[in-house]
Amino acid sequence: MYKQLTSEQRYYIYLERQKGSTQKSIAEAIGVNESTVSRELKRNGGKNGSYNFMKAQEKAMERRHREPGNRAKPQELIWRVKQLIMDEQWSPAQISGYLREKEGIEISHETIYKLIRADETGKLAENCRHKMKYHKSASKKHVTKATNIKNRVSIHERPAEADGKRFGDWEMDLIVDKDQNGILTMIERSTVFLLMAKLKHGKMAMPVAKTVWRLLLPYKGEQLHTITTDNGSEFAAHEWITKQLGVPVYFTDSYASWQKGAVENTNKLIRQYIPKGMDISTVSDKRIASIQAKINRRPREKLNFNTPKEEFFKHYS
Repeated sequence: MYKQLTSEQRYYIYLERQKGSTQKSIAEAIGVNESTVSRELKRNGGKNGSYNFMKAQEKAMERRHREPGNRAKPQELIWRVKQLIMDEQWSPAQISGYLREKEGIEISHETIYKLIRADETGKLAENCRHKMKYHKSASKKHVTKATNIKNRVSIHERPAEADGKRFGDWEMDLIVDKDQNGILTMIERSTVFLLMAKLKHGKMAMPVAKTVWRLLLPYKGEQLHTITTDNGSEFAAHEWITKQLGVPVYFTDSYASWQKGAVENTNKLIRQYIPKGMDISTVSDKRIASIQAKINRRPREKLNFNTPKEEFFKHYS
């Protein structure tokens, strides 16, 4: 017997269909008969066999709306927005843009911010990057010639083509805790694609350099152009990186984190999952891989709300 599905069940069907799960396994997971799932896909799916949660929900609501005594409500959309905030930590702008560009659903980021502020539990705000608290300080320019790194090459000598639009220009940085345990983070600037790795030997320069080599080795070649970083002593083995990968390393000015803004901004996203004060030695490699994957599947406005993963691998398909 056919049973009306809830919006949560439809969303689960949508996720599992993306993974390639069988109708039988989906039905068992949501507690309905397999025929219910089959009928749902036929009635509310696309003509080409695709299944989109929101469009399926809209079709079901339209059908119910035509029945006496039923009125469609926007709660399904609100529930979807909450799930993207709670499960994926997407920003209001990312949610609004993705739904508009990819699914033809209109909801403004201002409306989503109102939803977050109206949440008395505070759970939605906790999953926002800034926790709904903002502080911006003025940046100052400090052109510098650091002496702590041998044969350092200044960012002012970096080619003009490395402007963030060309593919193959990277930025790198470390996230460290009070005991100097660290995670290396690397960003391809044009696609904001993230690579992360836990450092087994803290901030020692040569192990850091070897980790850079390991992460970038699969992408070595004509599409690997530059690396930009700060003046930390952990990057003192930059000449070894250049020799192994054939890519020059450039160093920012002191107190000019904005000169490698892509990796700085991404580190702030990572801090949602590894907050300051956390002992990094307790963070597993599996957890780091999970964080990397989650951030790389966030839609970005600069990518027309495609994901970093989608855009990055277009260059290696």
